[in-house]
Amino acid sequence: MRMYDIIIKKRNGGVLSEEEIRHVVTGFTNGDIPDYQMSAFLMAVYFQGMTDEETALLTEAMANSGERLDLSVLPGVKVDKHSTGGVGDKTTLIVAPIVAACGCTVAKLSGRGLGHTGGTVDKLESIPGTRTSLPKEEFLDVVRRTGIAVTGQSGNLAPADKKIYALRDVTATIDSVPLIAASIMSKKLAAGSDCIVLDVKTGSGAFMKTVEDSIRLAEKMVAIGVHNGKKIAALITDMDIPLGYQIGNSLEVEEAVRTLQGDGPSDLTEVSLALASQMLHLAGKGDLASCEQLAREAIASGAALEKLAAMIEGQGGDPDYIRHPERLGKAPVCAEFRAVEDGYITKMDSEGIGIAAMLLGAGRETKESIIDPLAGIILEKKTGDPVKKGETIARLYTSDERKTEAAGKRMQEAVAIGAEAPEKRPLIYARVTEQGVVR
Repeated sequence: MRMYDIIIKKRNGGVLSEEEIRHVVTGFTNGDIPDYQMSAFLMAVYFQGMTDEETALLTEAMANSGERLDLSVLPGVKVDKHSTGGVGDKTTLIVAPIVAACGCTVAKLSGRGLGHTGGTVDKLESIPGTRTSLPKEEFLDVVRRTGIAVTGQSGNLAPADKKIYALRDVTATIDSVPLIAASIMSKKLAAGSDCIVLDVKTGSGAFMKTVEDSIRLAEKMVAIGVHNGKKIAALITDMDIPLGYQIGNSLEVEEAVRTLQGDGPSDLTEVSLALASQMLHLAGKGDLASCEQLAREAIASGAALEKLAAMIEGQGGDPDYIRHPERLGKAPVCAEFRAVEDGYITKMDSEGIGIAAMLLGAGRETKESIIDPLAGIILEKKTGDPVKKGETIARLYTSDERKTEAAGKRMQEAVAIGAEAPEKRPLIYARVTEQGVVR
């Protein structure tokens, strides 16, 4: 079997066999297929696409390229959640403890962030002492004892994805729906959970900018999950506006804790409850309405907050920071971003605000960048809110005063004020399952 023939077949719109797809993934991962041929293959996929069957086979081959985590040694139904990423998206810190408090097992592998604020692992590491690089046996032991653990991804988990993604990044083939779906789902399959809920973001701060593109990606990922025997569903949620009011690592931990205390922002609470309900529903805990009630009770009783505290303690951190999140503190420099005129906030570009947070030190510009766990942004106003000239829209926190000027300029570009309030956008646009799309 020659890679040359496979490239021609896909270039001409042909459907690849399981054997051909396995040959591509295995050959590239072990170094038998050179970068220039893999680049040609990726570009052929970019233009010709892949069927659901091809995408599922590609995902499975990538998942099988390295270690697969066996969670069958853990009790209960194993439930996972994946977000395609956004600004202020701290839902894992809320949803995972809720679901664990309701009797499900959450053994979650999460990533770091690049470009905007940190990922879930970076947020956890802003809690003093918390370890996110646990040997497999210790990770499983924490889950056995507490019902929940969140750690960084293993270096040998879906190594094909890591190698292919690096090549996509430099060959302009990142935004291909089958390649995005295979990348995300290969890691989810290798992580071993029984049930998977996908939070597919849409809008200015999301990878997919339109609802239709987000639904298309969700349908591909759900099809992959079904093909591989997983219980799976996806929600299409808004990321045109940052989620919640706090952006940055320790700031987002604080807001997540307040949400688990029943005092979180309404948008963050609504999305978190919707995701938790989906996870509980897939795990067989009841219909969506009764699962939402279970999630609300886990918050009201304090059980979810205690699950988060137990997880932090199990991973070496101080649980007192969960019970008293004000102890996390804030960066020493605070600059206020103010309204330049009267009116309503008509736009709050999430991507621009995420970049402003990164410039303050809350995210990584390159892989070598060091995150400042205390840096970030607290919004005082959001899209649709009335403002007066000189009123504070956001507070910018950093440990380096020199960073406030560039971040302030980004905020000016990201926030628009007009005479009339904009039309309100929904927080959740659609639910995608094996049965189809419900808007």
